[in-house]
Amino acid sequence: MRVITGKAKGRHLYSVPGDSTRPVTDRVKEALFSILAAQVIDARFLDLFAGTGGVGIEALSRGATLATFVENNPRALSVMRRNLEITGLAQHAQVVKQDVFRFIAEYQGAGFDLIHVAPPQYRSLWMRTLEALDRSLLLSPTAQVVAQIHPKEYIPLELALLSLSDQRKYGSTLLCFYRVGTHQQSAAPYEKPGLQPDVQPPAPSGESLN
Repeated sequence: MRVITGKAKGRHLYSVPGDSTRPVTDRVKEALFSILAAQVIDARFLDLFAGTGGVGIEALSRGATLATFVENNPRALSVMRRNLEITGLAQHAQVVKQDVFRFIAEYQGAGFDLIHVAPPQYRSLWMRTLEALDRSLLLSPTAQVVAQIHPKEYIPLELALLSLSDQRKYGSTLLCFYRVGTHQQSAAPYEKPGLQPDVQPPAPSGESLN
């Protein structure tokens, strides 16, 4: 696990031994930030279920003005702080030790431009998080939320502010992009494997599911 590009390019990041966290692979992280591209520059970035901080650190390396990391696992927090120090990005980071849902409910500050959600799998936590964000003060007027889930977890959500705008599948990872804005522009929902027998394997750059 490393920082792919930007100010901290090439820095190797520490991880937590075992399966208590779910670090994003370099392939998926590179694809994600290729899609976000210039939106990251000067953005306020929020990393929920941040784990060891790999996604938020990549955002800072690529020019985000601030990254807030929310995580409740003490071992992950320790590794995250170490990663922020070795990359030289700690001065632009805010590390919050708190339950994600409590953080969302209690937040009173400025909205975030980009929000990354990567909770533990198969517990419906990604859906609960999107629903909580949809009625929170965390969204800027042009906010984009990216949920990182297993494809089998996906179901369409009925949200008031956020609408599905894109989906990309990379092996066993599905990235779902939600934007603040009109629901008429929503992407076609992803169909779970098994419902489409002729689905082809994802292309190296990721399979667009629009």
